[in-house]
Amino acid sequence: MAITTARKESVFVRVGGKPLKNQVCIYWLEGRCNRSPCRYLHKESLPSKTQRQPQLAPPNAVPSKQPKSRTWKNPNFDGPRSNKACVFNTTKNSGKIVHGDQGMTTGMVGSDRVAQYQPKVVTVVRDIPKKSIIQKAQPKQCKYWVTGNCVHGEKCKDLHSWFCGSGFTMLAVLEGHKKAITGISLPSVGDKLYSSSKDGSVRAWDCNNGQVVGSVMIGGDVGCLVAEGPWLFAGSQNVVKAWNLQNQTEFSLSEAVGSVCSMIIDEDKLFAGMEDGTILVWKWNPVTNIPEPAAMLKGHEGAVCSLVVGAGRLYSGSRDCTIKAWDLQNLQCLQTLCGHTRDVTSVICWDNYLLSASLDKTLKVWAATESGTIEVVHETREDHELMTLCGIHDAEVKPILLCSFSDSTVRLYDLPSFTERGRIFSKRAVKVIRIGVNGLFFTGDGTGEVSIWRLLGTPSETASCHEPNLVQIGACWRL
Repeated sequence: MAITTARKESVFVRVGGKPLKNQVCIYWLEGRCNRSPCRYLHKESLPSKTQRQPQLAPPNAVPSKQPKSRTWKNPNFDGPRSNKACVFNTTKNSGKIVHGDQGMTTGMVGSDRVAQYQPKVVTVVRDIPKKSIIQKAQPKQCKYWVTGNCVHGEKCKDLHSWFCGSGFTMLAVLEGHKKAITGISLPSVGDKLYSSSKDGSVRAWDCNNGQVVGSVMIGGDVGCLVAEGPWLFAGSQNVVKAWNLQNQTEFSLSEAVGSVCSMIIDEDKLFAGMEDGTILVWKWNPVTNIPEPAAMLKGHEGAVCSLVVGAGRLYSGSRDCTIKAWDLQNLQCLQTLCGHTRDVTSVICWDNYLLSASLDKTLKVWAATESGTIEVVHETREDHELMTLCGIHDAEVKPILLCSFSDSTVRLYDLPSFTERGRIFSKRAVKVIRIGVNGLFFTGDGTGEVSIWRLLGTPSETASCHEPNLVQIGACWRL
């Protein structure tokens, strides 16, 4: 019996190599397709109308003379149809970045008015490049130059510098601490910069010449340092030390049990995040002008690594992988934010958003839903663990996010695009970043060095008369 098979046309005799089912040639993606024509899609044969990809900016945005809204928007859902703010109650200072030790009070995540949509997460992955995308090589510092042993000189392919990028520069490096920096503060009185370290000391630096003018040993690791007005607070093992720099008084808050990991001040309250997961609260006594124990907030199952206040709420990031939102009036927990899979190392507020960093290598942006809960609306996956976040504004009042990583770098990102504009290199990981006025910011690394930086284009002459220390920093501390 004869068997007849259907004639099968070879792909090599198809005129023009018509694409099959709009599939992209995997060999072309890898750069090794040797068929011409090929029945699968190559770049030159891709359809003219490609599928819309998720983006942070509105897809139908048009140029306008009005300032652009600095918000994340997802084309996968329809936003509110009214002209009300997408999330919460904002103030005239909306757009500032809020983080511990800065005292900003803008409308942030958690006010009464909420969005009229259910957000979907937009995820940006930085550390898993696809073969079809040519990734821009990231700058790398020469490790031999750091130790003074590079033999290539100017011909070295790696950087011989402590930073790269444009728009900022290093002013000075303060050396003296023997272990990692845990806190940097600039009280509003005097002309001193203060730093704390795991070596158990708090140092005072003269802003005129960068020299140490005072040092006190607290005993044990100093976990954090904050300042508010004339007050300076240092959290250590089983104690919070307090100094009034105006009248030269000193006292101790001994209610703390265990290590103090983080602190923040809001109006008449001092909050301290403890190693055991509790948050201690002190309230100022107007008669004695000394903080007195007011409450103990319980809920976290791991150390409270970071605290931030915004729009009537306290946000706490913990090693238990969660963030908790607390009402500042009744001190009750309103919501527990779950999403990170490792320690939450830093939380800050920007505009109507809460930003969180974690050892799980993700940076998450949170916003409110119409139900009043807070959910992730944007996520950035990085290639290293995130240590801390801080925010600053450039000369054009554009927000910049500073992120420190476990690879001993600090990266400067424009918001809300997360476009990297520069990178700082350190000998060890930076766990403390603080900002001053006039574009100044400070970093403290694991070796005990405090570095002073400045954004270019920010006017130094605009500092007010009660901030002589910051004027002197910009004028005198130069390399």
